[in-house]
Amino acid sequence: MLIDQIQELRIQFQEELKRVKVSKDIEELKVKFLGRKGPVQELVRLLGTAPEQERKELGKNINLLKEELSNLCEEAFHVLSAAESLQQLREEKIDITLPGRRRSIGGLHPITQMMQEVAEILVGMGFSIQTGPDIDNDYYNYEGLNFPPDHPAREMQDTFYVTPHWLLRSHTSNVQLRVMEKRIPPIRMIAPGTVYRNETISSRSHVYFHQVEGMYIDQGVSFADLLSTMEEFWHKVFHSEVQVRFRPSFFPFVEPGMEIDIACTACMGKGCKLCKFSGWLEVAGAGMIHPNVLKNGGIDPERFSGYAWGLGIERLAMLRYGIKDIRNFSENDMRFLAQFA
Repeated sequence: MLIDQIQELRIQFQEELKRVKVSKDIEELKVKFLGRKGPVQELVRLLGTAPEQERKELGKNINLLKEELSNLCEEAFHVLSAAESLQQLREEKIDITLPGRRRSIGGLHPITQMMQEVAEILVGMGFSIQTGPDIDNDYYNYEGLNFPPDHPAREMQDTFYVTPHWLLRSHTSNVQLRVMEKRIPPIRMIAPGTVYRNETISSRSHVYFHQVEGMYIDQGVSFADLLSTMEEFWHKVFHSEVQVRFRPSFFPFVEPGMEIDIACTACMGKGCKLCKFSGWLEVAGAGMIHPNVLKNGGIDPERFSGYAWGLGIERLAMLRYGIKDIRNFSENDMRFLAQFA
């Protein structure tokens, strides 16, 4: 029965928690049990198979289990961290006869550097820079961009909602409609900024990252224009010929849509953990702007067409510098950051 599985899972978690000796392993244990593909989430999916009269009580027990496991992880993390800090203090030795360290000169964060470089390249290609709010309403982030009401990205597991109708933007595409409403084509713009998604933090993904959205609208804009723009851009970013691959894909706000891959620079296309041993790393999504989006922006799709794309700055920096863990950019480790000063 499901209630027995809940208790078995609680016991299994407690047993594995006892075996954890270092604080950094607590996060892995938490993801293992409470992540999207973990056994607790599987219990949520199985809840629909339980008798209807039992679902309310079972759902309550599952939520209590989630809270209990999360609290146990937090408590264990604090205990182990405190013990590790104490041990580190005991082992540290200071030689007061050594000369003082010279203060280092600060520098721009590698993400800031990468963002500025991308913007400079695109401005040089004729794009203007536009900005939008980090906290936006559902219309500009989803509805106006042709996301149907039942699209998975609109649900809580992907989006940070502030209220039922206001949210932390999940892409800088929220700038698109604002620009369309204020300008008459031709429009050629980019929208750099921070975006937020409710994802499990790992070496490849984070709950916040940085993105650049690009858009071009005019009479006679074609898919060939998009392909040529993308090829030129990637060659300029890497200062050399790079292997680029285009794959058909679906995005609600473009039709047709595609994903853009670059041969992984960390393993030179041989396959590694960063590229999931495929030799390729997805760097952007793109396509021709959907007619519904043009209409919502007040632009006649019978007269005008356009393309749009979005790329992740962290992913681009990882490719450029061969970095295999996206978490390095947000941990403020000076040993890492000093390499880019």
